[in-house]
Amino acid sequence: MHRTARVLASMAAALLVSIVVAPNADAASGDEQNIMSAEVCKDPYRSKFKLHLYYNSGQGGSYRNIGYSVYDFSAVRIGGSDPTVHVMRFCQLGASSPWPGSGQRLKNNAASGENEHYKYTARVYFNSGYKGAQDTMAPQQHIDQFRHVKNNNASFRWTH
Repeated sequence: MHRTARVLASMAAALLVSIVVAPNADAASGDEQNIMSAEVCKDPYRSKFKLHLYYNSGQGGSYRNIGYSVYDFSAVRIGGSDPTVHVMRFCQLGASSPWPGSGQRLKNNAASGENEHYKYTARVYFNSGYKGAQDTMAPQQHIDQFRHVKNNNASFRWTH
C-alpha cells in the first residue's frame, strides 16, 4: 500500500472511531432523567438513583428516587423540544389502598430521606435554587425526620 493510501485509511479509521465513541448530543439531561426515567419509582433499593425522599418520617409512605441535582422541585424543565414545566411528585403506589403521599407534590412534602450514594453528600434545601436552611445526608446515611426542612423542601444538590 502506498504511503498516501495508508494515511487516508488511517484517517478514515480515526474518523470512524470518533463518530462511534463520541457522546450522543441527544443524551438525556439530568432534569429529563429525574422526570422521565423508570428509576424514579423503582423500589428504592433497586433504583440506580441514590437519593430517596419519603412522604412520612422514618422512610415511610410514598417515595421518590432522584438521581441528579434539582434546582426547583416544582419547576423542572427538561429542555429540547419539550417546553413544559414539570412538577416532581411522589410515586403513585398502592392501587386499591394508596400509600400516604401517593401522587402528592414533592415540594414542601418530604419528611425523611436516604442517601445511598457511596461518595456524594446529599443536601435538601428549604428554598429553590439550593438556598436557605438545609438537611445534609452523608454517603450511606438516612434521616428519619428532617430537622430543618421537614415538609418545607424545594431543591436538592449532590456535593463532595
